[in-house]
Amino acid sequence: MLSQEKNDELTRVGPNDRAGAVLRRYWQPAALSVELEGPRPVGPVKLLGEELVLFRDEGGQLGLIGRQCPHRGADLCYGRLEDNGLRCPFHGWHFDSTGQCVEQPGEPEGSRMHENIKTSAYPVVERNGIIFAYMGPGETPSFPALDCFAAPDSHVFAFKGLWECNWLQAMEVGIDPAHASFLHRFLEDEDPADGYGQQFRDTAANTEIPMTQLLREYPRPEIKVEETDYGMRLIALRQLNDGRTHVRVTNQIFPEAICIPMSNEMTITQWHVPVDDETCYWYSMFTSFGKPVDKEVMREQRMKEHRLPDYAPLKNARNNYGFNPDEQRTKTYTGMGLDINVHDQWAVESMGRIQDRTQEHLGKTDVGIIHYRRMLREAIKNLQNDIPDALPMSSGASVSEIRGPVSIDAIGNVNEKWEDVWRAGDRLRRQACEWDASL
Repeated sequence: MLSQEKNDELTRVGPNDRAGAVLRRYWQPAALSVELEGPRPVGPVKLLGEELVLFRDEGGQLGLIGRQCPHRGADLCYGRLEDNGLRCPFHGWHFDSTGQCVEQPGEPEGSRMHENIKTSAYPVVERNGIIFAYMGPGETPSFPALDCFAAPDSHVFAFKGLWECNWLQAMEVGIDPAHASFLHRFLEDEDPADGYGQQFRDTAANTEIPMTQLLREYPRPEIKVEETDYGMRLIALRQLNDGRTHVRVTNQIFPEAICIPMSNEMTITQWHVPVDDETCYWYSMFTSFGKPVDKEVMREQRMKEHRLPDYAPLKNARNNYGFNPDEQRTKTYTGMGLDINVHDQWAVESMGRIQDRTQEHLGKTDVGIIHYRRMLREAIKNLQNDIPDALPMSSGASVSEIRGPVSIDAIGNVNEKWEDVWRAGDRLRRQACEWDASL
């Protein structure tokens, strides 16, 4: 259990909140690149509780500035995209990508008032289909050389989805290796060949066992946690009846991302980004170590479950997540369809907008969650004590040297050490990968 004070400390994300101050020290996904496609690349962004507008000017320069015009508060999402900036239709005030007002055409000739007018603005960069923003103080931090950033654009597919809950409970479902054996349990196994672009529709490495069957039949993993330069590594070990060991390696990338194996060829790097205290987006980069990803197929799969323009899921609390009691008896553990995102969505949204952790009782399999909360509290403490360099992944140039992380399913032979199994599996995958030069 946590006290209400500690729960608030870990979940609130405003600029004056402790967790919010930590999150602002890291690059945050702000939008998908496809959201700025079309004849007018302008759109609203609400990030960490702040109302902003994102745009791309005629020269391709990205800007992320305050949504309300500093003149009279009109909405700049309706601004005119012209002259390498955004012009407010109310009185013509014009702002560039840094938030600087560069023109006030209605003011007296020769007025220099605009030189002292500047709205909030944040640096933005584009990486493989996602536009990231830095909302913290000082110089922008380096990007780590994670696989999702190192891979060419052809091998990465990006998508997002809206969840109506706090970011922390959304992130914590991804560092809970035990839940997959229950929440994502399939009572029937499909042909893995039919599962492109869908997690758990694969055959476990080195065996003919479908992942759905393996997770279903071995529900008690031994979970180990190791701290890393990017956050922490979680190793889930399942002892098979024939003496072999299934080793599944997942990761927490500080502060709010995870990296998990999707299939033998593909990983998912997923951020859980606060819109505000009670709503978040998950942003995912699906990274292929094999063939280029079929982006058209993967987007079509996911758009069947989401609506535009906000990428809200079609299944939600208002329609009981599509719950079907007949399906629950015969096909899936949840009765909520085959999309595991819906399963996760139900789990985290059903906790309430902000989970009441004063009433929770963590078990041994929650070791990753316990460890992560300690890391976040330590980061909050170091920032309060003005030691920002002590935060994970915030020590300057060394950040760019962070590789990976390894996210893999592998099965070790009898008497083979589990410590060797996942490293060998990752080494083989990277040796066969044309774009990965890390070996």
